[in-house]
Amino acid sequence: MNKNQNKLDEIFSESKSAAQYSEKYSKYLCELLTKLDHKKVGQIIDAFIEAEKNHKFIYFIGNGGSAATSTHFACDLGKGTKNSNHKFRTQGLADNLSTFTAYANDDGYDYVFSKQLENILNSGDIVVSISASGNSQNLINAINYAKTVGAKTISLLGFDGGKMKAISDISLVIETRKGEYGPVEDIHMVLDHLMTTYIYRQLTK
Repeated sequence: MNKNQNKLDEIFSESKSAAQYSEKYSKYLCELLTKLDHKKVGQIIDAFIEAEKNHKFIYFIGNGGSAATSTHFACDLGKGTKNSNHKFRTQGLADNLSTFTAYANDDGYDYVFSKQLENILNSGDIVVSISASGNSQNLINAINYAKTVGAKTISLLGFDGGKMKAISDISLVIETRKGEYGPVEDIHMVLDHLMTTYIYRQLTK
């Protein structure tokens, strides 16, 4: 195999039909899930529950497909876990197009999240960064800003974790060859549903 190929290239070259590609892709996702760091999953869940207990906010950030995941995660944690006694305060910072593009236009895309956080982030809040590469500068800037105000930083990553792995308080890495965005983003969504369905049941039992 060419050293520049990732697992999806390999799966495609070995598949003789779309159905076979589907089967092999699905098996690969299962392989990745067996390697999931469940201890860190538990740490993230505990951090979310602690934030809700202390009435802190949880902000989600990401680019591209990870922006969509951050929106979905904020929704599921905020609405999907809601009950009469527990209410998570969540927000996806890629969602307000006017605010997002204003900062991109005036300050540069590298600051679209950190500049928003300057207005709203407090000590004890959580910033959840979602990225396959772990190298997005706007996420790195947001993590670095969060640390200055005493907020907790959590990153859901892929590939080798990139620069964000070392600077986040908790880094959960879906380890793959570089360029495997699809499988990494698939499992980030699984983590959304895994965590929020557990939290809902834990807080309503």
